[in-house]
Amino acid sequence: MTTAHILVVDDEPDVEPMFRQKFRKEIKSSKIDFHFALSATDALAYLEEPTAHTEATLILSDINMPGMNGLELLRVLKEKYPPLPVFMVTAYGDEQSQRTAESYGASGFINKPVDFGQLKKDIFNLVAEGL
Repeated sequence: MTTAHILVVDDEPDVEPMFRQKFRKEIKSSKIDFHFALSATDALAYLEEPTAHTEATLILSDINMPGMNGLELLRVLKEKYPPLPVFMVTAYGDEQSQRTAESYGASGFINKPVDFGQLKKDIFNLVAEGL
């Protein structure tokens, strides 16, 4: 069984315990491993670690963050790590952000509140595709 390595980028600190609770079975069985970054800068620093970007299965990034926002992060990620799938997450599902995210190469778009059942399916579909 391949472990999905997921980087979650969100400036809200309560996102980490929520994801850990919603995915507790998958984490315990080593199906999913999470890393969390509170900013785009932290996410990019993490991906610079020797094997982080090659192990990463998926990045989930909030769009609205202080400093570098999620769309700017997406653009950098697609320049540096083109094959890495990135799902954009937002509480404000406006069409302009979605079009921009798609034009920058986003693999998916998730509205808050997150449908964790659907997210699990999406993650396991990516793993099954060998990404």
